[in-house]
Amino acid sequence: MKIEEGYMPFKGYKTYYRIVGEKTPGKAPLLLIHGGPGSSHNYFELLDDYAETGRQLIMYDQIGCGKSSIPDDESLYVKETWAEELIALRKYLHLDEVHMLGQSWGGMLEMLYLTHYSQEGVKSVMIDGSPSSIKLWIQEQHRLLKYLSYEDRQAIAEAERTGNFSGPKYAAANDRYMEMYCWDDPDENSPEPLRRPTNGKKASLIAEGPNEFTENGTISDFDVTDDLKNIHVPVLVTNGTDDLCTPLIAKTVYDHIPGAKWHLFANSRHLALLDQHDEFINVLDSWLNEND
Repeated sequence: MKIEEGYMPFKGYKTYYRIVGEKTPGKAPLLLIHGGPGSSHNYFELLDDYAETGRQLIMYDQIGCGKSSIPDDESLYVKETWAEELIALRKYLHLDEVHMLGQSWGGMLEMLYLTHYSQEGVKSVMIDGSPSSIKLWIQEQHRLLKYLSYEDRQAIAEAERTGNFSGPKYAAANDRYMEMYCWDDPDENSPEPLRRPTNGKKASLIAEGPNEFTENGTISDFDVTDDLKNIHVPVLVTNGTDDLCTPLIAKTVYDHIPGAKWHLFANSRHLALLDQHDEFINVLDSWLNEND
């Protein structure tokens, strides 16, 4: 399998990209957009084998993450920077015709891109576990917190009240919440890509905030729900039953996009690619083949 890595110059910095497989006539490449802000392309390497079907995969680390530059300039950590980077990357890699899959924040970035920038040459879009409104996201996280133990709920409520997210009780409670709805802390049994650092702590803190339910960063006002009606490319919305992106969040996206489809993964948290790997690949494959 051919793997090509490189860097795109962007705003005086560098954006890392990784291309798996070769272009096949009649099969547009799949551009993978990672979550966070502050995650990295790492988990998309779980898709590498899929390129053997003749579908070229393109993944990259958003600025401030992974192997890309991590600017000191905090004003860069805003949604517009990452949207402009996506535009630049398509141009740089000549992705005139492309399918897109965005996971979590990556799906938010897709929605922003399609509603505020361009839909040209986008053959299809998969929005995987992403909210169109941060306000709804926060509301749903607080509902999910109710399923934690009394002690964990108290620790989280106290941290939210004081704004101090450094205590051991809070950290343990937040870990348990993330294990329930996101994914497990990587250990020696986890796939290798998940054990690698994402280097996105700074991006995450500036753009998102301290955790999933206290969104007070630069994207805290994100809401494109009313703009979704303007999307006219084929869209598949997906999420898991035990996902930070609850079925209500996914349904809100699905309801607002004309002609969208929705697939709910019955036994998945925030990364169906990990929790239900084979089903995820099957859903992805038939979706892409339908829309070539």
